[in-house]
Amino acid sequence: MKKIPYSCSLIVLACAMIWSCGSNKYAVQSPGKNNELVFELTQKGQPQYRFTSNGKSVIEPSLLGFEFHDIQKMTEGFQVLGTEKNTVDQVWEQPWGEFKKVRDHHNQLVVHLKESEGQQRLVDLVFRVFDDGLGFRYSFPKQPNLGKVKIANEVTQFTFPHDNDVWWIPVHRENSYYESYYRKTPMSQTDTINTPATFETKNNLFVAIHEANLTDFASMTLHKSLANQYKSELVPWADGVKVYAETPFETPWRTVIVGEKPGDLVTSTLMLNLNEPSKIKDVSWIQPSKYIGIWWGMHLDKYTWGQGPIHGATTENTKRYIDFAATHKLDGVLVEGWNIGWDGDWTKDGSAFSFTKAYPDFDIDDITKYAAMKNVRLIGHHETAGAAKHYETQLDAAFQLYNKLGVNTVKTGYVNKFLDKKEWHDSQYGVRHYRKVVETAAKYHIMIDNHEPVKGTGLQRTWPNLMTQEGGRGQEYNAWSADGGNVPEHTVTLPFTRMLSGPMDYTPGNFNFDYVTTNKAKVQSTLANQLALYVVLFSPLQMASDLPENYEGKPEFEFVKDVPCIWAETQVLDSKIGEYTTIVRKDWKGENWYLGSITDKNARQMEVSLSFLEAGKSYKAEIYSDGPGADYKTNPYPVTISSKTVDSNSVLKLNLAAGGGAAIKFSPIAATKIP
Repeated sequence: MKKIPYSCSLIVLACAMIWSCGSNKYAVQSPGKNNELVFELTQKGQPQYRFTSNGKSVIEPSLLGFEFHDIQKMTEGFQVLGTEKNTVDQVWEQPWGEFKKVRDHHNQLVVHLKESEGQQRLVDLVFRVFDDGLGFRYSFPKQPNLGKVKIANEVTQFTFPHDNDVWWIPVHRENSYYESYYRKTPMSQTDTINTPATFETKNNLFVAIHEANLTDFASMTLHKSLANQYKSELVPWADGVKVYAETPFETPWRTVIVGEKPGDLVTSTLMLNLNEPSKIKDVSWIQPSKYIGIWWGMHLDKYTWGQGPIHGATTENTKRYIDFAATHKLDGVLVEGWNIGWDGDWTKDGSAFSFTKAYPDFDIDDITKYAAMKNVRLIGHHETAGAAKHYETQLDAAFQLYNKLGVNTVKTGYVNKFLDKKEWHDSQYGVRHYRKVVETAAKYHIMIDNHEPVKGTGLQRTWPNLMTQEGGRGQEYNAWSADGGNVPEHTVTLPFTRMLSGPMDYTPGNFNFDYVTTNKAKVQSTLANQLALYVVLFSPLQMASDLPENYEGKPEFEFVKDVPCIWAETQVLDSKIGEYTTIVRKDWKGENWYLGSITDKNARQMEVSLSFLEAGKSYKAEIYSDGPGADYKTNPYPVTISSKTVDSNSVLKLNLAAGGGAAIKFSPIAATKIP
């Protein structure tokens, strides 16, 4: 990681960054002076904050504090002992991401609080104000009158000036792993919602509330306490305690991202900047990749996970997939159902799973040798059915086996409402388990693709082997969902909601739309839309989700093979949440740019300025767009493939069919030398 430090004098900081607005009131601005945080104590000594952006109120005065089991709450009766201020301006490089270089530029205010009476306990409030938003956390120092605690409630409030519209999903009501459609309603019509939650305010701002660096703590959800107010609602243990902690400890950061356009939320790096630098010194083994898998066939009932006449994970079938991957220069092959434990109803009890013993028809030694010979990697799979403790007893042995066989990526799964039959995935229990898996995997140089996870909060900066997660309705819903599969509005909402928490393993790339399943579910998009998803939905591990035979002889597959998985730069162009979006990204290693544009159920024409291209250069645009008659309901297949020469002054007109899209590769044209 490279850092470019910046510092300035304390005098300048004190004058420009923070000032006292009167007794027990302090303000701090972002480096660009567009955002401002004001902290103060009420007459009762209650901590509260408010936040503005370009003079517009984002968060009205909102209370802060904690309540505990068995001891007095810490919500009022405070005095300010002192404050500290600091500024940071540094650039750090990611091993992978949507941006190669990330600038961390913020002004920080630390407020040291002490109870005026009683046990005179201490807590520090740390505020970091960026040009793209605010992060704040509680820090409880070691102290004689506060040791081990059982947190009952966090009373952090997020009070808006109005009853704004919000895109949200419910907490645990439909499932335990965020696999719901995002609704758009006024705040007053919600109850308890997950984060990230995205708001369109009545003063023309876009705001996202989330958290960063979720470490040994409960996940934060948002409980509607007033029509215009949410309060932090921590996910509890089965015994009702929210968090077990002992001083000194810090909470995760509570984040408020703000922008004037929806795309400002997408390109914010605030969450990443609030996580710790990488704990993995040598990241050379962390390699983003594109893969195919023995997976979609199970969802279509062509194969089974368990043993039987149509068992998918056989040596013969896996080698066929490896051959396909090698021919088309894909990096890996995911194999699900290879290990003992899948027979019967495995979702009820994961204790039968072995993560080191293969079924007799899957020769893992032979397969990994064959894959290596073809320059393809086997991608491992560990489904736990929520049996977290059982999995932990085998973690080291399982990862050691994979390391020995050259398997450097594992997809994990937790298909069960609870972990170990009683704890929520996003409780402190779940957070601890998922972190243990990621850290153990790092010891064996293994990357993780985590399904049925706790939501992302930027931990990929600290543990960059945590490559991607599910945590949303993915492509699999298009195989078996009783509601018919993901509607077109879903994928034009995800970039501004679910994707704000980090990479998503959506598994795009379906080319066949004629399959029939019991629930009549379908991929509700055009083929061109499926191509565009590789640009729109970021994941450093990207899957070509369909069956190999559905790609054979299809010229559109060239885009899937060409498109990178990681990016040096990302820009969001014209977008309206839930209706359409256009995103452009620059290749991590080269000078190529890629564009993905998708729409909802309505056909539309998009005019796209190519001003993101380098001025003075000509580019070849290879365009995959909806062809004549394309429509996600009646004819999803037509794709027109064309090319033209463009530059930064060009404007492209894209005709997107209903449920359609466009995918474009821009390659610089080498200047011809005149003899």
